[in-house]
Amino acid sequence: MTTPSDTSPNNKGQSLWGGRFSDKPAALMQAINVSIGVDKKLASQDLAGSRAHARMLIDKGVIGAEDGAAILKGLDTIEAEMLAGTFPFRDEFEDIHMNIEARLSELIGPASGRLHTARSRNDQVAVDFRLWVRDACDHAHAQLRALQKALLAKAEDEADTLMPGFTHLQPAQPVTFGHHLMAYVEMFGRDATRFSDARGRMNESPLGAAALAGSPFPIDRHATAAALGFERPTGNSLDSVSDRDFALEALSAASICALHLSRMAEEIVIWSTPQFGFIRLSDAFTTGSSIMPQKRNPDAAELVRAKTGRIFGALTSLTLVMKGLPLAYSKDMQEDKPPVFDAFEALNLALSAMTGMVADLTPNRERMAAAAGAGFSTATDLADWLVRTLNLPFRQAHHITGAAVKRAEVLGVDLPGLPLIELQAIEPGITDAVFSVLTPSASAASRSSYGGTAPDQVRGQIKRWKDLLS
Repeated sequence: MTTPSDTSPNNKGQSLWGGRFSDKPAALMQAINVSIGVDKKLASQDLAGSRAHARMLIDKGVIGAEDGAAILKGLDTIEAEMLAGTFPFRDEFEDIHMNIEARLSELIGPASGRLHTARSRNDQVAVDFRLWVRDACDHAHAQLRALQKALLAKAEDEADTLMPGFTHLQPAQPVTFGHHLMAYVEMFGRDATRFSDARGRMNESPLGAAALAGSPFPIDRHATAAALGFERPTGNSLDSVSDRDFALEALSAASICALHLSRMAEEIVIWSTPQFGFIRLSDAFTTGSSIMPQKRNPDAAELVRAKTGRIFGALTSLTLVMKGLPLAYSKDMQEDKPPVFDAFEALNLALSAMTGMVADLTPNRERMAAAAGAGFSTATDLADWLVRTLNLPFRQAHHITGAAVKRAEVLGVDLPGLPLIELQAIEPGITDAVFSVLTPSASAASRSSYGGTAPDQVRGQIKRWKDLLS
């Protein structure tokens, strides 16, 4: 049973820190100060940190074995309540740390007050938040690998499928659909390593830094770091509690990843229009219209594209929270978690949706192949042939090719349809051998340099990535 002298609220309704105060906070102060609605997401991390801290305190003789056992048993009870959905979250205790401590006091009495020995809410929230962001990075990394595998499977099926490659959204050169999809495998691969890199830098434990200056108790920060899966404890107590660069770096990685997702989502939107008709998404990833019965809208792709703004906004929000704060902790940093939680929720949903769409989409190979030859897309192949066969300088070959394109436009034909006599009127050295390089399939097959669009190169990159991901 707790008493007013314990760490539980006193008989004036004050909080756990109320000894310095004569009255409870104003209602408005309570409203702006409370964060339990947000930081209850940190419950499992807070329990993990408290267990590690309690066991270390027992091992170092800072608290007695009997009190330590009661604390650990109480934490187990709290965890069971949270899993069962019966834990009494209460606004008057502000945050997840004080909610857990207050409940522990109700369960085991005065012994609960010993848990907070040699720590502060400052290092407590820092370790909780690092644990959460570390888990979020691991989850995003796993989702990216799943997305890459979906792309690899689709790319393998479409390694020979011709489509136009674009610059400025204008037809440039023929490529294969498999090659196009493999571009995103590369992008998402770099995104995965960014999350891994961020995780490595954040994998230091701030627990034991206390409020800002460290602790006078004989604590073992290396032990608590190891217990929580960190590589080491942080090296400066001020830095430990006052920076959120680990969250900013994770948001930076999330923003770049979201940018890549948004670019692919935009292409899915474009490709699925009747004007392009390159792909079709099934009913699983499209919606209809309430008034236009013919509509099939790529809403999943559009929402992936839109969620990018929320993720970018989260990075900006946290940057602005942190930009003017002196060392060490300031209450401003209570606003660090909402943007991070929101950003990773949006990212997780976007990654899952994109993985589903990639597996779901069906390419229209005939439509893609027809478009691959449009817009004089093999013009560069003509210029390259002139360089290789007639030994012309590339700039001269470029000029001749431009004249050939102009003549083809006048005649209303594409380059393969331009009569040899017309080509020879521009450059007499041209022979009918030139037509062997002017088809989209020949163009794509000729791009056999490492990383090129030739189907054999595409299959080689697919194999490389399969080996990397296995």
